[in-house]
Amino acid sequence: MGLTLGEKIKAFREDLDMNQTTLGKMVNMTQRKISYIECGKYEPSIEDIKAFCSFFNVSADYLLGLKKGLDYPER
Repeated sequence: MGLTLGEKIKAFREDLDMNQTTLGKMVNMTQRKISYIECGKYEPSIEDIKAFCSFFNVSADYLLGLKKGLDYPER
């Protein structure tokens, strides 16, 4: 099993040698919200996920743990 969304965000933040307060300022969130997301106490909104994707330059599929190469259903 892979990392959770919160664990991925924490790993990215730590790779950048950044604390939660600094990350929060960069993505317009409080330190407390970053902490809650990282430990799984708070589920981020779509806007939060978009902010993390933009800042860390990763896809939402990666952050959310979706499989690569998902097919779209036929109509």
